[in-house]
Amino acid sequence: MQQFRYKIQDPVGIHARPAGLLAKQAVQYQSDVTISVDGKCGDVKRIFSLMGVAAKHGDTVTIEVKGTDEEKAAKELETFFKDNL
Repeated sequence: MQQFRYKIQDPVGIHARPAGLLAKQAVQYQSDVTISVDGKCGDVKRIFSLMGVAAKHGDTVTIEVKGTDEEKAAKELETFFKDNL
């Protein structure tokens, strides 16, 4: 399992546009990808699940990646968060 934490910088938090882009990137990996914040957990590959965690500006989210390509997926997803959220 690979894991990283990220503090949301986007003033609006994880809203529809970046959530859609994030889900689109996450489905490229065989690994399972989850996001959690404040006791809520969601599947990053499913946009409604991802938006359901309601991560806001300043929230620190935890991303967990489990599977055969977890190292690559975690590295690329962390870069996505830094570039887009």
